[in-house]
Amino acid sequence: MGIIDCDNASISCTLNLNEDASEGTSNGVFCIFVLGGPGSGKGTQCPKIVEHFGFTHLCAGDLLQAEVESGSENGKMIEQFKKEGKIVSSEVTVKLLQNAMQKSTTKKFVIDGFPRNEENRAAFENIVKIQPDFVLFFDCSQEELIRRLLNRNQGRVDDNIETISKRLRVYFDSTLPVIDYYSSRGKVHKIDAQRPVEEVFDDVKRVIYKHYSQKQGIKTFTLI
Repeated sequence: MGIIDCDNASISCTLNLNEDASEGTSNGVFCIFVLGGPGSGKGTQCPKIVEHFGFTHLCAGDLLQAEVESGSENGKMIEQFKKEGKIVSSEVTVKLLQNAMQKSTTKKFVIDGFPRNEENRAAFENIVKIQPDFVLFFDCSQEELIRRLLNRNQGRVDDNIETISKRLRVYFDSTLPVIDYYSSRGKVHKIDAQRPVEEVFDDVKRVIYKHYSQKQGIKTFTLI
């Protein structure tokens, strides 16, 4: 599929990502999509990326919920869609992401669990007018995903075998084609997500440092 596996980095000088990117995608924006099945560790790794690198963390689901809680006309429409079991349009979701990006004080973004499908992907590129610098794909077997979802203790009503099976089916049918799309363009970095959290994050750091340094024309860097 053209997936790029992370490799060992040459270590020579320190690279600081706590300064805004001057290069990358359009207008200096540095954007990472984080994808993987439910239970693959996205919700664990994204806050670590934010803490370590100073990225702005955006989650489409959180933005939709915040819009509902705001009581705006847009929020009322989203709430009605949810009550009726309808899917909020990609355009609405992407415009919420775009608005959050425009309001952010940094131009470095980690976008969690998005795009979920090809319609999301196309809408983001058409409306926001950028592509991700790269995609972090947390790779995890179906068996491990099911085990994690059944074992985690978050009080979620969707953590039962029936709803888990539905969520996995949506992921395999809708999100994997997005990963394939970006893989064919050499933008996907596959991370083995079945290891301990810190080992996974070590690889995440390596990929981010390496990619950013290449954008800045730095040949060697130090992981910190």
